[in-house]
Amino acid sequence: MNPRILLFTLLAAPLLAQNGFPWQNESLHYSIEWQSGLSLGDASLTAQRTEKGWNFDATVSAGVPGFAIDDKYHSAATLDLCSTEFTRDQNHAGKKSRERTTFDQKAGTAERVTLFPDGGAKPGKSNFDIPTCARDALAYLYYAREELGQGRMPAAQDVYFGSAYALRMDYTGAQDITVAGKSAVTDHLAVSEKGPKSNFGFEVFYARDAARTPLEILPPLSLGRFTLELVR
Repeated sequence: MNPRILLFTLLAAPLLAQNGFPWQNESLHYSIEWQSGLSLGDASLTAQRTEKGWNFDATVSAGVPGFAIDDKYHSAATLDLCSTEFTRDQNHAGKKSRERTTFDQKAGTAERVTLFPDGGAKPGKSNFDIPTCARDALAYLYYAREELGQGRMPAAQDVYFGSAYALRMDYTGAQDITVAGKSAVTDHLAVSEKGPKSNFGFEVFYARDAARTPLEILPPLSLGRFTLELVR
């Protein structure tokens, strides 16, 4: 889509009061539903302003017979949404893992440490180069909202979720969806990620409010088609 048309669409949409990210702390809650409509659990996204920037947290708690997911993610970022630390704590069907990536933006390097199961002992530690203002996956989601709120498409770039993933967002147009029993006009973006061992994509439907609130997310899960629907 022509960027000028996208800019006009975003700016022409009626803006609500400036609530939520990036103007104030925010906590969003989602219901996780299978394609049949069966509720499988819940998820949350939280943004908290600090003296140095932002803390972002995400949780996912869901399960199907024989497979449960209990994940927690934490990101610390500057006011420019450049990552300083990213921690992921995952439990998939009893298989637990925990790791932390620390970003030194000035030096252009990052350190990735496995905290569980090996406690960070070698070979659970690695260092790698990062570009200017590197972002973890969670910080990028909020960066994308800030860019969309300014009428810009988020720039394609490498994001870090353990390994580096080349991420790109494409605007596909306006789409009506039903959230909490009410119809809403959203902007639909298709997200594609390419990593060292996997490629996947997902979809996000953003509200046409000032905060560009994600109303619905279709995540890439191998168990089937799931929907995260905002329940606040």
